[in-house]
Amino acid sequence: MSKPFLRPVRFPARAVLLAGVLAAAALAAPADARAQQQGKGPAANAMLVGVNAVRAEPLQQTMPVIGRLVARRKGEVAARISAPVDTFQVAVGDRVETGDVIAVLVKDELRWNLELRKAEAAKTTAALQTTNVELKLRRQELARLERLRQSAAFSQAKYEDKRQEVLQAESVAAEHEAALASARAQVRLAELNLSNADVRAPYGGVVAYRHTEAGSYVNKGQPLVDLIDDRSLEIEADVPSQRTSGLAQGTVVTFDLAGEEGLLAIVRATVPEENPLTRTRAVRFTPDFSPDRANLATSQSVTLHLPVSESRQVVTVHKDAVLSRKGTNVVFMVENGEARIRPVTLGEAIGSRFEVVSGLQPGDVVVVRGNERLRPNQKVRTAGPRENQSATPAPATNG
Repeated sequence: MSKPFLRPVRFPARAVLLAGVLAAAALAAPADARAQQQGKGPAANAMLVGVNAVRAEPLQQTMPVIGRLVARRKGEVAARISAPVDTFQVAVGDRVETGDVIAVLVKDELRWNLELRKAEAAKTTAALQTTNVELKLRRQELARLERLRQSAAFSQAKYEDKRQEVLQAESVAAEHEAALASARAQVRLAELNLSNADVRAPYGGVVAYRHTEAGSYVNKGQPLVDLIDDRSLEIEADVPSQRTSGLAQGTVVTFDLAGEEGLLAIVRATVPEENPLTRTRAVRFTPDFSPDRANLATSQSVTLHLPVSESRQVVTVHKDAVLSRKGTNVVFMVENGEARIRPVTLGEAIGSRFEVVSGLQPGDVVVVRGNERLRPNQKVRTAGPRENQSATPAPATNG
């Protein structure tokens, strides 16, 4: 049996071409989608950069002046009475608070002196009471004589003698009252001396030096220890006289201390005395830091930044945004998702920023991270809110 003859089906060339295009598109569509999901599509080709905003801020020219920390309360704690030192309660470097006992003087003599003064006061009190009784008796006798004035038994001489006796008794009573007041004052002084045998801190601070030891005899006014109130430190600086006019009381300045920059201090006073050799005046500043701040010492150096001109408003850009291209300072601005190169003219440095003389306006957004690899008009995308971008985040990477 013969096989039937099969005629091949011929499709038009245009139909074949159209089917191929559709098949290719169908295969390419999922691939493009996968590339978009994996960060390999056209939208992911934009470079990830960190940005920062150009802003307007006040600028004030300053000059550095070396100052030093000084204690507002510092000095010797002296004995208020003369006596041997019994014990010391503190050592060099110890911190004391107001009223703490620093040293104790020998009290034996002081206690017995107090007892003696109390006995003298009691004796004077008894003498005054006796005088008051006698005065009362003399006044009664004088009153009886006055009642006999109209009788034949009245004696003018006796009457005058009794009046004198009353006056004498009143004088003795007044004398004893004064003696009693003196005795009571002596008792108070003895109590005070006994109390002063405990040498106490007049203010809080740190013991810097001990002048004597237990067993030594100290006279009234002799120093026992040196005390520094390190919680009331302020800054003193010798400022050129022509610059003190801009340091009115209450003026706020900045200073650097122990590696920290931008700390604040307020002008408290300018000492009205000029050093004829250096033509400077001492100015005191009250620093704005916690009184419990650690590792501070008197005479520690600080660098003050004192104003030399009036404050003015300037436009500033972050230092990390500025690049040097062929001797010209440029920045990359972000506009419509692209990096536009912009030449700028810079002025003075202000901390981590530069003054912009021309080329930028407040509110412009510039690249501060990843700008070294940027090309003009390259697509970019930012890492986050532009106002909060750090100038030194992690290195940028291409998507």
